[in-house]
Amino acid sequence: MKFTIQKNILLENLTYVSKAISIKNIIPILNGIKFELTKNGLSLTASDSELTIKTFIEEKDIVKIEEEGTIIIQSKFILDIIRKMPSDIINFEVIDGLKIKIYTDNNQYNLNCLDYKEYPSLKLEESKTPLVIKSSIFKEIINQTSFAISTQELRPILTGINLKIVGDMLECVATDSYRLSKKNIKLDEAVKDDVNIVIPGKNLVEFEKIIADDDNEVELHIFNSKILFKYKNILFQSNLLNGTFPTTSNLIPTEFEIIAKTNLSDYAASIDRASLLTQGKDKNIVKMKIEEGKMIINSFASEIGRVEEKVMIDVDNNAKIDISFSARYMLEALRTIKDDEEILILLNSDVKPIVIKSVNDESLIHLILPVKTY
Repeated sequence: MKFTIQKNILLENLTYVSKAISIKNIIPILNGIKFELTKNGLSLTASDSELTIKTFIEEKDIVKIEEEGTIIIQSKFILDIIRKMPSDIINFEVIDGLKIKIYTDNNQYNLNCLDYKEYPSLKLEESKTPLVIKSSIFKEIINQTSFAISTQELRPILTGINLKIVGDMLECVATDSYRLSKKNIKLDEAVKDDVNIVIPGKNLVEFEKIIADDDNEVELHIFNSKILFKYKNILFQSNLLNGTFPTTSNLIPTEFEIIAKTNLSDYAASIDRASLLTQGKDKNIVKMKIEEGKMIINSFASEIGRVEEKVMIDVDNNAKIDISFSARYMLEALRTIKDDEEILILLNSDVKPIVIKSVNDESLIHLILPVKTY
């Protein structure tokens, strides 16, 4: 293998595939990145057996291809080496089969490599009828739901995002059992077969970092135990989580005793300020009181003091409630709604879920369980 390539092109693609390298890998060969050079271009592949990412750099984007070949370069240093190379043009040359020379006019690295024959066979299959979504829309779906996934391994299924498709409606739901986020979108075309899968949330978050907020398309190739995302020159394949995602449709109330409308920015800023006194506490609890057409957000820490915030709202004057909740959970939900919009705060009692909706966007619903304080 011998080729010359622009630093920025290689670095961009290495950054993508390196997201699949895990420090928990118990298979040594999977700590490497597979470089496969043909006359058509350079493929880069990385995997931890649960997540596989492959990119392809076309021949036209490579300065010079002199000799084809395949090698596994250990990932531990390669990204930093390329990032810190002093030249914009970098040369690669395999020497003695398992060594590679990476060099410019003024510096040179000689690295020991791994035998590509030991690398597992990774099938990145594409379906005949993929689901196609604009990258900007899919990026928004992930952003608006992924914060609610569970970080606890006690219930592995809750560490994923549930993706359902029935007809032309796609629904994404994430919950850690204390809060829930649901996003619905209408697809351009209906699917023939219903879809109900759970994708590991951490993998979707990594994919969201790769795709741009633009009109490029993301293809979803869905199989029984895996899903392949195709975006530009990138193939991103993730295993699916086993198990049944809990039914959440019955958790979101359809009728409410109190409907309060307020400005998103004002409400979020008030909660943020009120939570300052409770930041050292695990649950970061604030209280929200609605009475006589007014809303007051307050928090109290015996060792520090008390804070009170008044928020302008539009609500029935008869509405009355005093409810506590996690400020962190609420702020994380509010950040997914576009700035300067009005929101609806939907309530029933101090022990029933708080539901947050945008006035202008019916496709997104957030639910937060209250916290009982004594």
